[in-house]
Amino acid sequence: MADKAHPSDDAPHIPVLLGPILRTCAPIKGVWLDGTFGAGGYTRGFLEAGADKVIGVDRDPLAFEMAAEWIDGYGDRIETVAGVFSRMDEYASDLDGVVLDLGVSSMQLDMAERGFSFMRDGPLDMRMSQDGPSAADIVNTSDEAEIANILYNYGEERASRRIARAIVRERASAPITTTLQLTEIIEGCLPRAKPKQSHPATRSFQALRIAVNDEYGELFNGLMAAERALKPGGLLAVVTFHSIEDRMVKRFMQARAGRSGSVSRYAPEMEKEIPAFELITRKAVGPDDDELAINPRSRSAKLRVARRTEAPAAGIASKLIGMPTVGGHR
Repeated sequence: MADKAHPSDDAPHIPVLLGPILRTCAPIKGVWLDGTFGAGGYTRGFLEAGADKVIGVDRDPLAFEMAAEWIDGYGDRIETVAGVFSRMDEYASDLDGVVLDLGVSSMQLDMAERGFSFMRDGPLDMRMSQDGPSAADIVNTSDEAEIANILYNYGEERASRRIARAIVRERASAPITTTLQLTEIIEGCLPRAKPKQSHPATRSFQALRIAVNDEYGELFNGLMAAERALKPGGLLAVVTFHSIEDRMVKRFMQARAGRSGSVSRYAPEMEKEIPAFELITRKAVGPDDDELAINPRSRSAKLRVARRTEAPAAGIASKLIGMPTVGGHR
């Protein structure tokens, strides 16, 4: 991705859709909040593009440890917060912009000991914050129906019942504690992937990661927190990597922009709510060929951007944006 605002080559990974974000949100100015700091790619990109300051938020303690070698070079232009972006309005207000890069970061995928990847053997963990119940806890203690529901509703895995049945059968002999153990169980339930198809374990690992980290609950609450934290004219930029996330973001932005669908002429007349956002991207923006060539992981990324209006923050019911729910996991 050829962009002057691209961070230097010592960054651990390439920030996805950074160029389109900066172009869509230009001019970059004022105070921004990067709710998914990760390796710091967006934060550095926004600072180089003209932001006065960026507040970097991340629940993974490793993120700020890895940034220690370069972050001091920006002085007080970077403020870090160890926390979740769903509470961003507790960390800042009157923001000029908020950027969210959802899902798991490249640095987390590349570290086998974090347990996010089905391609590397490691403990079946998947906890972004490195505390609380792990993926192994869910796999070894949840009943078969709940495992199946997690895989289906969070990962859109059509073979969810078959996989859940196999998991319960295997754990009866010995606990499932590593990523490759689980990968082998899933592979035994599905046909071998054809060339250019995703790995058979992709959807199941995604689903477990989402359940472990309550990612849909975090996204829903984060979108409402952004509405409260942004100043009038402030921009909300969200990058998603799969259809459920993108649908939630799309429906939230459309609903808060007053574009959630037509109302029946037979329905009782109601006072129209003043839109809290204005849509900047009518359709999701994806990577171009140049970015795909440099970073194949960007192939499923979608960007949506909206601008905050002067209307008071109000929020929206989770069911109206299609947030999946599974038993005790939101």
